[in-house]
Amino acid sequence: MSGFDLDLGAVEQRMDEEGDADAEGRVVLGVLDGTTPPIEWIETVESGSVLVLSIEGDLNELAADFARDVKELGGGLMHFRSFLIVTPPGIGIDTDRL
Repeated sequence: MSGFDLDLGAVEQRMDEEGDADAEGRVVLGVLDGTTPPIEWIETVESGSVLVLSIEGDLNELAADFARDVKELGGGLMHFRSFLIVTPPGIGIDTDRL
């Protein structure tokens, strides 16, 4: 089964060259525990990235300082199990399979 010729070295090099210049389309994993300044979450969503945050504490208190800003930007927020999913404008959260 050698039907694939995958050059991982070239892929890594290209990723290094591109860096974070084009953050749009990224999925950022993080922990929502109050240690990250709310502006960092807002800026990440503004750049076009989706946040998947593990909630450690009271969600209402932890998200209060950025949830309104994200909604005003046109983004979305959804609590799913022990995670908060935060999307930028134009990215919907499909809940049809829940």
